[in-house]
Amino acid sequence: MSYFNREEVIVTRDCPAVTVPFGTPVTIEEGCKAVITQQLGSSYTVVVEGNMYRIEGVDADAIGKDLIEIEPFVPEQPATEETVEEACWVVLTEVFDPEIPVDIVNLGLVYRCNVSQEGPDDFHVQIDMTLTAPGCGMGTFIAEEARSKVLNIQGVSQAHVDLVWDPPWSREMMSESARLQLGML
Repeated sequence: MSYFNREEVIVTRDCPAVTVPFGTPVTIEEGCKAVITQQLGSSYTVVVEGNMYRIEGVDADAIGKDLIEIEPFVPEQPATEETVEEACWVVLTEVFDPEIPVDIVNLGLVYRCNVSQEGPDDFHVQIDMTLTAPGCGMGTFIAEEARSKVLNIQGVSQAHVDLVWDPPWSREMMSESARLQLGML
């Protein structure tokens, strides 16, 4: 993960993005001035004309950055329910709320990760997670990113992510390192 000191760039081609915090798909037009505020996991957060957007790493060339390709994640071998679950927790640390520079695991948003083995190389994953606020428009977007990351684990054929609200999220659920990073200790 890296942070930028508000790097100003010119968008070199029409670029798909989503609004933050609403999660609405948009296109940032070629020629727009954008300010990159951070790169988190495999995405960038940018500000264009006072509005915040998230750009996926596969479109990073539009803001003058190298494409971020997602390689399949290979769990420790032999793959078991336990090693696949460990792999899930690793890849979930690459999922970020674009407004908070801490991953969803350290934010304490992931409540449950269950893995079941359906065949020799066939695993199904069920995740329960929450959001820092129930009205967050990025909720389904963040949940889908978590699902996509888990499906990228070798051997995982199905992944379901449910947004849950019980128990309600609180700052106490964050890891100590997350609270330290956000100045909340």
